Formats: sequence, C-alpha cells, structure tokens
Amino acid sequence: MKARQLYEWGRRYITVPLIGVVCFTIYVCFLKEDNSVVTRMQYENEIEDLKAEIGANLDSLELYNRLNASLETDRDDIERVVREHYHMKRSNEDIYVFE
Repeated sequence: MKARQLYEWGRRYITVPLIGVVCFTIYVCFLKEDNSVVTRMQYENEIEDLKAEIGANLDSLELYNRLNASLETDRDDIERVVREHYHMKRSNEDIYVFE
C-alpha cells in the first residue's frame, strides 16, 4: 500500500517541467565551469592563500625597508652586509666560507 501511495504522489507532483527546472538548476550550480559551486569554492581558497602571501610579503617588505634605512646611516651595518653577502675582504684578511 505504501509503494502505491508513493507512486501516486510521484505521478501527481513530479512533472516534466519540474524535472527540467531541477536539471537546469543542477547544471548551472554544479556542472557549468564558470559559475559552479566547486569552482567558486576553489577561487575563495585561492583568494585566502593570496591574502596570506600578501601579508607575508608585506612583513618582508617592512624588514627590508628597515634594513635599507639602517644601511643608509650606519657604516657598521654596511660593512657587515658586504662581508656576509658579497664575501668582500680587506687587503690583509683571508676569508674562509663554510656552507
């Protein structure tokens, strides 16, 4: 008896236009590449990753701006950077680089 009632309900309320509307909605929301829910979630995740990367780059920019400001004023910092990064030496020195 239950199966018969379910069948009658389906015949009454599930129509071809309703099936068409449901299929179209599923296509637009999930299967269409430009506006699909999955693609939109991927874009949101990518935006969050890029915002985190921007934050990290801003921190690095601040560090390099402070280093640049100190290099413009402090001779000891200039000498330290030149010796560490460019392996420059005075005429009476020997340099050994360990990596």
